[in-house]
Amino acid sequence: MSGIIELKNVSYRYPVGDEKVLKDIHLSIEKGSFTAIVGNNGSGKTTLCNTLRGFIPHFYKGELDGEVMIDGKSMLDYQLGQLGEKIGYVFQNPFIQISGVKETVFDEVAYGLENLGVAVEDIRTRVEEVLTLVKITHLRGKNPNELSGGQRQRVALAAIIVMDPELLVIDEPTSQLDPIGTEHVFDIIRLMKERGKTILLVEHKMDLIAEYADRVIVLHEGEVVLNGPVREVFGNPDYAKYGIQYPHVTEVALQLQKEGVPLNFVPIRNEELADSIARKKEGVPHG
Repeated sequence: MSGIIELKNVSYRYPVGDEKVLKDIHLSIEKGSFTAIVGNNGSGKTTLCNTLRGFIPHFYKGELDGEVMIDGKSMLDYQLGQLGEKIGYVFQNPFIQISGVKETVFDEVAYGLENLGVAVEDIRTRVEEVLTLVKITHLRGKNPNELSGGQRQRVALAAIIVMDPELLVIDEPTSQLDPIGTEHVFDIIRLMKERGKTILLVEHKMDLIAEYADRVIVLHEGEVVLNGPVREVFGNPDYAKYGIQYPHVTEVALQLQKEGVPLNFVPIRNEELADSIARKKEGVPHG
């Protein structure tokens, strides 16, 4: 079965760079899946997001080799505006995602629909639904330029969700947020997953990836080095080679294993730790 996103032999070099930032990448992303992209700084995560969103090659020129297919159609056959309707992109920094031309949160969220020429009544209905969904109705009359980082991130997500894209590409949305802001953002992402959206998330908080994601792609120096179900990737001995953080409970369990404590399986969620070190071997949990 082909995925909604297909990358075949994809490599990319920026116009001013000597080295390829992406190297011979093969990926297939299934419709409705939640895939996390992890890797250290410089591994190519944001460049991969820019490729999936169409900024490469439509905005960043450089040298792109291979084939990028979105919903069975070559990326090159889409205009950037068409991709904007199909793929929502949430930037790492919410301060650059706010348009700066609207004076209220309501108008900011409505801005994209206005540009598409959606009927006024439909805009009002859709914006009200999304403000309720992401729990920012209390901010509807506020100036988006005066909000906190966490509030802006939720507004940025609302402005993308209201467009109803099939795919969401989200680049480190919690990097500048406190734990409460992070929880709010992941609540929204969870809701999008439940609604059947295809989600690609770049994130450093592995506990959250273990809790929410279906699959993990590990990037290292521009190459996909691991790709599979979350439990399979975090339990793969090769994962340790790349110096990427584990979920905290996984790190604890692996340290216990090094000290001679046998594991029935590698836990990835906190509630699994006790069962993972039980004396009597039990089945590996699913999920």
